[in-house]
Amino acid sequence: MARNSKTSTSKTSKSKIRKGDTVVVIAGNDRGQTGTVKRVYQSAERVLVDGVNMRWHHKKPTEQSPKGDRSQAECPIHISNVMLWDEAAGKGVRKRPEKA
Repeated sequence: MARNSKTSTSKTSKSKIRKGDTVVVIAGNDRGQTGTVKRVYQSAERVLVDGVNMRWHHKKPTEQSPKGDRSQAECPIHISNVMLWDEAAGKGVRKRPEKA
C-alpha cells in the first residue's frame, strides 16, 4: 500500500533559531542563562549554546597523562527550551528582532 505524502511524519522542521543568535534558556537547570548558538542540530531539534548545559567528560589514564583528565564541555539542549533574546527589550521574544 502506498504511503500518503500528506501524512508523512518527517522530523525535519524549519526553526527560528540559527547559528550566531543570542538565546535565553527558558527551561531546565540553566534557566535564565543567555548565550550564543554555536551549532544547530536540525534533525535532532537541538542547539549547542555557548556556556550552557555544561557536562563533565572523564578521560581514561594513558601514558601521556597518567592521572587521566576531567574536563567540561557544552552539550546540546532541546530547541524548545530556548528563546530568542532581544537586547533592546532585555528579554526573550517569540519573533526575530528587527535589525536597525
